[in-house]
This record gives sequence, structure tokens and C-alpha cells, in this order.
Amino acid sequence: MHGPRLRAIAPTPFVTLQDGGRRGWRRFGLSGAGAMDRLSLAIANALVGNRATEAALEFAYAAGEWTAEAHSCRIAIAGAGCASIDGMAVPPLTSAVLRRGQRLRIGSSPQCVWGYLAVAGGFAIAPEFGSRSTHVRTGIGGLGGRTIRGGDTLPLLAAQASDEPERVVALPPGEAGPCRVVLGPQEDFFDEHSISVLLNSEYRVTWQQDRMAYRLDGPNLCHSKGYNIISDGVMPGCIQVPGTGTPIVLMRDAGTVGGYPKIAAVVEADLGRMVQMRPGGIVRFQAIGVAEAHALRRRYLARLQLIAEAMAPSPSALI
Repeated sequence: MHGPRLRAIAPTPFVTLQDGGRRGWRRFGLSGAGAMDRLSLAIANALVGNRATEAALEFAYAAGEWTAEAHSCRIAIAGAGCASIDGMAVPPLTSAVLRRGQRLRIGSSPQCVWGYLAVAGGFAIAPEFGSRSTHVRTGIGGLGGRTIRGGDTLPLLAAQASDEPERVVALPPGEAGPCRVVLGPQEDFFDEHSISVLLNSEYRVTWQQDRMAYRLDGPNLCHSKGYNIISDGVMPGCIQVPGTGTPIVLMRDAGTVGGYPKIAAVVEADLGRMVQMRPGGIVRFQAIGVAEAHALRRRYLARLQLIAEAMAPSPSALI
């Protein structure tokens, strides 16, 4: 008899296992992958008592149906998705216990794109190159380096849920305003007018969005030195501009090098906000300096570490 598991009954097409990402391998050509929205990953994990970067199931819009092949397991969802267990709604941003044979259904919610299903204790899946994150294009990490299919089972580290009270978190209002960027490293491939257009125009997120990149629609940017460069390093958040003049924002599954000029890069503190924009969402950009970007990153990382302090027992658990 196998150990405790979470079974995918009817998962949606883009469910993968993701954690805080793979570090130290980009110089060898291996993408870092990892959760698209690391803040939502941290919230889901904190609700079930995991560390902020523990691997969870990431899904786009909805996650479908799941069941526990274990005595019980504590679950939580953050970001996109609304959940029910055997038809009973689970309040948003609240942990809950899924018992053997019960059906967990995760449908879509109107606000976000990416959601996370965390399980207390995490998944008993061996890391590859220091991470459990799935990178489908290279077939590395997660469950065989691929998306989760119906009938798949994911082994759990915890045999059953503890008897502690459920947790709930009330989030402060999300940040608004432009997504902050640092210009470069090839801003000299664009004239001052094109840089002004980037920073003073509205761009719309298109349906061409996935874990690799988001293509934007809006005023085209003109190259002053051509649109081909010798391929150099890229990171999530880089804004590439190919020959069409249409900005493309690279995401977590982007490759490690690229041959289009990069006019700017979205700072990490704002990238999670951008990835949650649905098609048709409007984004504006604001340029900041490197020192300010570093300060924003420090505050962002500190917030991830302090997420657990915002947790409180769920009122329903105290009745």
C-alpha cells in the first residue's frame, strides 16, 4: 500500500509543481522556473504552516478536481481560484482539512491568473538541481518535468493533518500605480522618444501570455540601432523589444539568454503584480534607479519572510 497522496481527478491543463525557484544554474543555461507569483505562494504556504518557498501546485485560473488518498491533509489556496470540499465552499485565504475520499474542487475567480494549492508538510518529491520547480520545456523538476495529468498522484510528506486550528489571513489592499522598471541594459538601442513612449503610455496585456513571457499591446517602440544584438543574459522581468516594436516581458520560464534589445526590466517587487494581470489588463511603467530597486527588493523579500505573522486562527475553528 502506498503512502499518503493527493490524487488529480480532473486537473486543468497548466498545473505544475513550483517552489521558490532554482538558483545558481542560469550561468549553465538552466532556467530558474519557480512560482510566477511568489507572494501568493508564500501566503498559501503560511496558511498550512510551511516555509514561504515550499513547493506547491501552481495553476492558471482554476485547478479542477482533486482528492486525498490519505487519512487527511491540510490545504490552502492563494492567488487565483475558489475552492469547495464536497460542494461546501472554503472561505478565501483560509486553510481547511481534506479527508480521505473527499473531493476538492478549485474553480476560477475573477481577479487573478495564477493560483497556488499548498499542502501542509509539502510533497515528497525529490528536488532536481536544488528545486522541485517544474520547467516543462526542459523536462526538469516536479512530477517528471511535466504538467499534472488526470490520475497522477503526488506523495505527501505528512500522513495526516494536525489538530491545530485552521488559519486565515486578511490581506491589505494590493499595490496600485505603474510597474517600476530599471532602464537597460540596451536602452541605447532606443532613442529618447521611444523611451518616453514606454514610460508615458498604457500597454494592454494580451492573450499571448504564459510562464515564459507576456506580450503587450500598445504603441510600438522604434529601434535606433537595429533589433538584433549578440545574445546575452536575460532574467524574469526583462522587457525585450523584437523587430515588431511590441514589448515582451519575460517571465519565470524564460531562457537564460536572448538576442533582442532589452529596453528595461520590471523590478521583482512588481513582477508578481504584473503576472496576475488578465488579458486586457492595463499596465504602465515608471523608471527608477538601481539603488531604489535594490531597496524595493529588500522590502519585498522581508515581506515574504513575515507573511506567517499575519496568520490568525480562523473564526470557524474557534466556534
